[in-house]
Amino acid sequence: MKKRIWMKQSRQENIIYLTVWGLLFASPLLNIYLHTVSDADMTFFWREVFFIWRKFAGFLLLFLIHNFLLAPLLVHKHRRVLYFAVVAAVVTAFAVYQCNSKPKHPHSPHEGLERPMDHEKPHHLPPPVSGERDIMTVALLILMFGANLGVKGYFRSREDRKRLAELEKQSLEKQLEYLRYQINPHFFMNTLNNIHALVDINPAKAQETIVELSKMMRFVLYEGDKHGVPLTKELEFIRTYVKLMQLRYTDNVRIRLDVPAEVPERTIPPLILISFIENAFKHGISYQRESFIEIHITVEPDTLHFACRNSKADKPNQEKGGVGLANVRKRLNLLYDQRYTLRISDAADIYSVDLVIPTSPIS
Repeated sequence: MKKRIWMKQSRQENIIYLTVWGLLFASPLLNIYLHTVSDADMTFFWREVFFIWRKFAGFLLLFLIHNFLLAPLLVHKHRRVLYFAVVAAVVTAFAVYQCNSKPKHPHSPHEGLERPMDHEKPHHLPPPVSGERDIMTVALLILMFGANLGVKGYFRSREDRKRLAELEKQSLEKQLEYLRYQINPHFFMNTLNNIHALVDINPAKAQETIVELSKMMRFVLYEGDKHGVPLTKELEFIRTYVKLMQLRYTDNVRIRLDVPAEVPERTIPPLILISFIENAFKHGISYQRESFIEIHITVEPDTLHFACRNSKADKPNQEKGGVGLANVRKRLNLLYDQRYTLRISDAADIYSVDLVIPTSPIS
């Protein structure tokens, strides 16, 4: 996967270079052609084109050296000192070559585009400007290197963003896989103890509880690793979870679950709501005084609204398990980006969560 992305980006980068250099090498042909079209007395000469192409060929050679040898030192290997030292040496050598390779007789700016009898006209030398052409040529070389670095840096940053997105996706998948085991062993242990007590007191209730527990286990094992599950299954899982949790508490704990009986055929990521519900049971139940947990879920055609309120225990349950709300928020960011709303209120006695997430059609 990584190699395929790199090859695709390298191909796109090379297309940009081929397009730019193709336009540069075609520009003298187009320029001379336009002159000959606008002036019928002007003659087309290939000598002028070859002269410009020789100049471009020198820059092309330096570009290839920079693109394949020098730029990777900075962009990929981050060897700044070596890169700038070598580039400085190349630019200096190029400047020295430019100064020592000046023609004895400067070319006419219209060499190769001659009118009839132009050979009889005296050539006038341009006014001497000391070093101006050399300075412009060196500046052009430096700009070419900078543009090459800019293109490479753009594709490198885009590659880094894609790699980061892939890592975040993998992290999300690991978190979702972890949520399959989020229903911690303490819950199962206490539920089994309750079932054991019911065996002698109410065997029928014990059998019903075992069936409910098996349903929840089946959902965690077989649905928890999917990208999306039907709303009906997710809501049924929440009903089962709350029903089994109620076995642990006395009448001092008021638990209310309001879930629609019928919902549209939509999907949401599995186990996306259970973190908030588990957090409510973990931190909102007090054995010393009355406590409450209220869960309200409404489903619109394209959205799901989840609201959870719970009392705050003086000494909340210290059982380990689940994931922190910071990680839950991160999962929501990875799943929905900015397409969700999460409001958390942490008052003195009441803790509340209000979440709105989009739903997806069943594919």
